[in-house]
Amino acid sequence: MGILRFAKIGFPYPAFTAHFVGTFEIACGFLVLIGLFARFASIPLLIVILTAISTTKIPELLHPNQGFWFMMSDARTDFAMTMALLFLINVGAGAWSFDAWFWDGNLRAQV
Repeated sequence: MGILRFAKIGFPYPAFTAHFVGTFEIACGFLVLIGLFARFASIPLLIVILTAISTTKIPELLHPNQGFWFMMSDARTDFAMTMALLFLINVGAGAWSFDAWFWDGNLRAQV
């Protein structure tokens, strides 16, 4: 649904916004996947997921015959991604990431 979904939600310039957000998600997601600048890449992804929750999940509370539990069931993946991104921002990518290899390796070489 890409562009149509952005238009339905009411974003200005839905074609540009859809392509920009999609490209940004792929680029930041790749950085998180390989663990390169994972903390920095998680911040824009967190902004994107919080925007998605506020524009698509919260309005479900106002629809008739849906309500809280429908919204919670629909938002479970978004909630899991939000918690994972908060974890990455707080803890970092881990020992097997490029961040650990670049930064810890450089620190050990200097000592």
